[in-house]
Amino acid sequence: DALHNRRVFLRAAIAASVAWTAAEVFDVEHALAWAAEQTTAAQPAAFKVLTRAQADVLDALTARLLPSVDGRPGAREAGAIHFIDRALASFNAGQKQTYADGVTDLNRRAAEKVTGRVGFAALTAAQQDDIIRDIESLPFFQAVRFDTIVGTFALPTYGGNRDYAGWHLI
Repeated sequence: DALHNRRVFLRAAIAASVAWTAAEVFDVEHALAWAAEQTTAAQPAAFKVLTRAQADVLDALTARLLPSVDGRPGAREAGAIHFIDRALASFNAGQKQTYADGVTDLNRRAAEKVTGRVGFAALTAAQQDDIIRDIESLPFFQAVRFDTIVGTFALPTYGGNRDYAGWHLI
């Protein structure tokens, strides 16, 4: 089983690397800059690819992957969800369906886990963590984790990592 998990992870990592290598550096920098603007805007721009409901689920997921702890900012404060949306609207468009299917799966798992809850974003942090452990080997999780890290820890000069939020987390 460990060998299978390693293979799934390697396939996802290779796919993500190919997508990022093929992406224009300008497009990546543009997405990071746009994400940073959205985290400081009084009224963030509407999402380009994600619905509000999808964004809420992904925001909850990214906040569990890189949470804010003891007053230190995490993925939410760094604007990772805005980076992910912008990436899906441009250089990472090939993963739109992976994200859509993954969000649907998270909400389905949440409904099975806790009766009466609407979706993943409505679960407690502990319940979300249980579901995350169940999906760690899926390509969707690998994609979200990779994009969350990039959107949180990119060089501030590229527009990500607003106010060095990701670096403060380190």
